[in-house]
Amino acid sequence: MQHEHHDAAHLAALGRQWIAAWNSRDLEHVLTLYADDCEMTSDKIRALGFDSSGTLRGKAKLRMYWGKALQQLAPNLHFELIDTYVSPDSIVVFYQNENGVKICEYLRLDAQGKITQGSANHLAR
Repeated sequence: MQHEHHDAAHLAALGRQWIAAWNSRDLEHVLTLYADDCEMTSDKIRALGFDSSGTLRGKAKLRMYWGKALQQLAPNLHFELIDTYVSPDSIVVFYQNENGVKICEYLRLDAQGKITQGSANHLAR
């Protein structure tokens, strides 16, 4: 059975909300979109010295990582939405950052519509 949070229109709206939350630069607002037991994977996690696996679990660890990333890596962070792609329980947000770099963010949702798993995917060079 499909949850109301998983219909295509809601998922596309979540993609726009996710972009707007990041552009507000309000980390606590961003974190409201995530489940307490969420996990996030990104090569930037390893680069900032957080976890050699590139994956963090739980909002507390995400708060530390994103807080440091916002201060050190992206003080002028701004995302521009290019497109959204949806499945029954996930969304891919395709966007461009303030440096013109295009990124795909894979976000899987739980039954309550909170992001339970995220993965930042960068172009292989």
